[in-house]
Amino acid sequence: QKHHQTYVTNYNKAVEQLDQALNKVDTSTVVQLQGAIKFNGGGHVNHSIFWKNLAPVHEGGGEPPHSSLGWAIDTHFGSLEALIQKMSAEGAALQGSGWVWLGLDTEFKRLVVETTANQDPLVTKAPTLVPLLGIDVWEHAYY
Repeated sequence: QKHHQTYVTNYNKAVEQLDQALNKVDTSTVVQLQGAIKFNGGGHVNHSIFWKNLAPVHEGGGEPPHSSLGWAIDTHFGSLEALIQKMSAEGAALQGSGWVWLGLDTEFKRLVVETTANQDPLVTKAPTLVPLLGIDVWEHAYY
């Protein structure tokens, strides 16, 4: 809770500062705050998804996907094992910190694997991407 709360606290602070800067028409501060808003807002969004992905079996987690998601994985990647290998390889190839995502591309109606740097949410890659599973590829994720 402390880790995630830091993103929320810093995001709220940056948005408050942004509001003040917009009211003062302080363009340089507006531009300067964009990084903090993206990083902390992304940290909140990404971790909100991440915690749900870690759900125990009695809360719907821990089971291989079946029905439409299982079928889509088999269709787009060949098998669940092939998807796991692809996500592992993409995550390992990510330079620095970031995330590897299984997403739904709503425009092309297909599953995709994408990576994002730092705390960038998946939507920064394309507005049509909806995150389904996010894997934290930050150094603290390995501890």
